Order: sequence, then structure tokens, then C-alpha cells
Amino acid sequence: MSRPSFPGSGRPGRMIVSALVCMLIAAVIQIAAGAYATSWRETLGALGDRDLWSHPATLLRIVLGDPVGDTLGLARSVEIDTSTLIVWSVRLPRILLAVLVGINLGISGTIFQGITRNELAGPYLLGVSSGAGLAILLVLVAFPGFGPHLPLIASAGGLGAFLLVYAIAWRHGTSSIRLVLAGVIVAAIGGALQTALFLLMRDLATVQDAVSWTTGSLTGADWERVRIALPWTVVTTVLALGTSRYLDVMLLGDAAARSLGVSTERVRFGLAVIAVLAASTTIAVAGMIGFVGLIVPHIVRTATGPTSRPLLIGCFFVGPAIMLVADTAARLAFSPLQVPVGIVTGVLGGGYFLYLMRREQQLIRP
Repeated sequence: MSRPSFPGSGRPGRMIVSALVCMLIAAVIQIAAGAYATSWRETLGALGDRDLWSHPATLLRIVLGDPVGDTLGLARSVEIDTSTLIVWSVRLPRILLAVLVGINLGISGTIFQGITRNELAGPYLLGVSSGAGLAILLVLVAFPGFGPHLPLIASAGGLGAFLLVYAIAWRHGTSSIRLVLAGVIVAAIGGALQTALFLLMRDLATVQDAVSWTTGSLTGADWERVRIALPWTVVTTVLALGTSRYLDVMLLGDAAARSLGVSTERVRFGLAVIAVLAASTTIAVAGMIGFVGLIVPHIVRTATGPTSRPLLIGCFFVGPAIMLVADTAARLAFSPLQVPVGIVTGVLGGGYFLYLMRREQQLIRP
């Protein structure tokens, strides 16, 4: 029996190579360009700074942070050149954070689309992003002293919103359609409440902080955010790949899944928790970045087909590539002004779906 073929299923290798090339080009541009411009020679010198590499304690202190460095007794044993400090303390963390955010958004979008059997599903549609944004605005308006804990608050808000979606959709069990409808309800209410909270803000700095979080931005990325995102990214990636076969079963529909002995409610909820964890990780370190979790699975699916494991692996490369390219444009297009990367991804996402509508004529036929 011949193996089934899917449109574009012979191109995953080329897609991954293309994604890696885009990541490399964007990363090189990010490292060398900016308000403090460095030549290529200075950039390479900063990456391979002999003074830094010959004193591992200084390098570890930069990566692990001063509190951990003090605990471990890591002293700065060498003076660091300005260009080296900028590259290692500002630009490299931002690049790594963009990679981690792209991985999490790709995983989240793939799982949400799988468990709802809806290729337009994502953190926004299922209320996760609106819940996180509402929690952030509530803290900024009513409890500004909790500002340093915004990452945890964002994660809690996203998880709480999804649990509310699940409760609304529950009727002796859930279904893909009820989850989507409940997500639309929660997202609409959350968006309306966010608008109301914006009207209550009087301090311009608070408004700017709120806009940055609710739009999505990598400005101010540092090693602390990388340390927050990295372990959870590893966890969500391992869990997603380990449960990919259940995601394939869920794509067959509830009736077919139950006939195969799968407890659809437990599997759907478990997969949703992984997706929420991935989305919350992104929101916690970069705010609400739209469209990436929606368009990455679409792009990868054209090369891998619908099978979940190769789809997730493809998202592991394409998600970071899109985030790095978008963040490079956000950071440098209007330099020295830095545009929130969520605006760029929104433009890219809208353009991509317009392209899909033009290519797939059946999507616009009455």
C-alpha cells in the first residue's frame, strides 16, 4: 500500500533550511545594527571577545544575572568593552527571547487548531490572550505596586481565562464548536473590559506600559526574561512532541477518537493545558503578540501535511524565523524609534491571510 501524500509534503527539509537562513540573517542584522552601531569587525570581536571568554566567571555573571552571580561568588574579573557589553547584555538576549517566543507561539497555535479542528483557532480566539491582557491592565490600574510581578500575573490571567472558556463550553463534556464559541465570548468580554480600563488610566507612563504589554514587544529584553522562558519552552516542547499522537487522533473527531479507546475530554483538556502554558510563557515575557500562533501552523502545514509531529517540528523552526524577522523590522525600520513587534506581526498576519484568500479561490466563493 502506498503512503498517503499531502500537498507539499515533500518540502519540509527545504522549509527548515529556509527558516534557518532567515534566522541567521535576521540575527546577524540584529547583533550589528541599532542605535549603537558597530562594524562587522567590532561585532565579531564582541562575540569572540578573548577577555570575556578567558574569564568564565564574568560571562556567567552576565548570563545568570548579578543576584545569582553574587550567590555563586562570580566576580567580574575583567573590564568589558562597551560594544561587547551591548552585544552580550542587550542584543543576544533579545535574539534568544524572539526564538523562544516563536517556538511557544507555534506550539500553542498548532495544539489549539488541532483540539478545536479549526485552522483559525489560537490564543486570541480561545480567550487566553484577552485574559492575560485584562489581568495586566487590572494590576497596572488598581495595584501598580505589583508591576514587577507582571509575568506571573499575565500567566495566571491567561490560564484563568481558558478555564472560564472550558467551564462555559462544558455540557456533559465539551466539543470543538463549543470551545470556539466560548472562546469568542470570553475574548469579546475581555477586550471590552480592557478598553474600559484604558479609559480609567491617567498616568501617561502607565498607559505606555499597558500598550507595550497588550501589543506585544521585545523591547527591554534581557537575560532574566530568557531564564524565565527557557525552562518552560523546554517543558512545552517535550510535552507537545510526546503527546503528538493524541493530537492526530483528536483531528479525526470525537466519535472516531472514542472508538479508538481515547478519553476525548481528558486528552483535549491535557493538550489545552500544554497550549495555554506555551501561550502564557510568551505573554509573560513579551506580552500579547498576535497572529504568529495563527499563521505559523498554516505555513508549516503546506510543507509537512497535517500530521502533528512533523508539523510541531516545523513550527520549532518557522516560528522563531518569523519572530526574528518581525522583530528586526520592528527594531530597525523606524530607528531610533522601536515599534512593538506585535504591530509588525499583525501586518504580516493580515497580509498572509489576504494571500491565502487570493490563492484559495474557494475561500471567497459565496
